[in-house]
Amino acid sequence: MGSGEKGTKVPADTKYTEDHEWIMIDDDGIGICGITDHAQHSLGDIVFVEFINNILNAKIDAKETIAIIESPKAASDVYSPVSGTIVDINRELEDAPELLNSSPYDEGWIFKIKIKDKSELENLMDPADYLDYIKAGD
Repeated sequence: MGSGEKGTKVPADTKYTEDHEWIMIDDDGIGICGITDHAQHSLGDIVFVEFINNILNAKIDAKETIAIIESPKAASDVYSPVSGTIVDINRELEDAPELLNSSPYDEGWIFKIKIKDKSELENLMDPADYLDYIKAGD
């Protein structure tokens, strides 16, 4: 696990989007997705997570909205980094949205996706590029 400015955690085996989502590929080739440590710091205390209706088992395109997360500072859409089929959503976040703050890369995962085209992963940032990206935005 690398770290960036202000202690931002950036796991090495993960790809990142400009919208501060991450995707990690599990042993079965399924993408596990969520928001980055940087995103949860920017939002502050997350108080609400709502999934888009009928998103489970839906075929979606990259950059399509999966969920909405809210904090006292802002509401923010969560987008899919890649195209595919949503195979699981983390319902625990509906009752415990604070998991996005306390464990954004583990217990705070948001959804899992069966990736339609793995070449889309090449369009995402690796950890070093993501750290440069958030550093440039500060």
